[in-house]
Amino acid sequence: MIAVVQLLVKYALFPAFTIDTTLNPLNFFLLILATLSIAAGGYIINDIYDIETDAINKPNKVTIGTKISESIANKLYILFTFIGVCLGFYLSHKVGRPPFFGLFVIIAASLYVYASYLKQIAVAGNIVVSILVALSLLIVGIFELIPAITIQNETVQSTMLEVLTDYAIFAFLINFIREIVKDIQDVDGDHKVGMQTLPILFGKARTSKVTMALTLITIIIIVYYVTTFLYMHVEAIAYYLIAVVGPLIYIAIKMFTAESNAQFKHISFMLKIVMIFGMLSMLLYRLIF
Repeated sequence: MIAVVQLLVKYALFPAFTIDTTLNPLNFFLLILATLSIAAGGYIINDIYDIETDAINKPNKVTIGTKISESIANKLYILFTFIGVCLGFYLSHKVGRPPFFGLFVIIAASLYVYASYLKQIAVAGNIVVSILVALSLLIVGIFELIPAITIQNETVQSTMLEVLTDYAIFAFLINFIREIVKDIQDVDGDHKVGMQTLPILFGKARTSKVTMALTLITIIIIVYYVTTFLYMHVEAIAYYLIAVVGPLIYIAIKMFTAESNAQFKHISFMLKIVMIFGMLSMLLYRLIF
């Protein structure tokens, strides 16, 4: 999903505007590979720390300790993270911005801190992982647009960065809501190992209402964005209302009545669908601009 979104940014969103980019196809592929490698490392270290909780929350999906040993998992974590960081070092120097390398180090370190500590703290872990999801979009703009900025193209490059930032905010909001919903699903296992997630502190029912409120806020933001910036494009308005706003209204209603894990799992799945349709809207810019 990360790779598809980054490809959409490069080959659907960017070509809709007259902008200058930095990376050739090979180096852009390396940027995707770097992002995926660090993300893979993050998933592995998260599963390592989640062995006990996963044994309770999803016993049929436990991989570490059943299909592969914890020792091998740790080695894979180090390997994937090393590959991602090394590729980040190469790309940062390739675009002439060595400080950009720090992004990869910070992201890799944040994933480790999240898995080992922050996910046990209410909201903090949800915020961090959602920021990292948003960064998977922004990093394309950072490497493609910023090094190519000149006095002549500064306005259009900045506008493109603003559009990309809007998508990153959308990704943050949807992922943040989904992370809380996943915490509701995992409340039994998390409680047993002493975590302090939002559902454990507030209860499943109250947390469900919080996620409903966040969903309604997200709907308001999207409607404001569409009516403010895309009001002249009927096809874009129709797409957002049908593919994004409509499902979010459905999700908000389901959250109000959800009680069982199966219902929250369905909501989590629907949020992922909304994320996908939201990102696919990048294809619209080729039609409306």
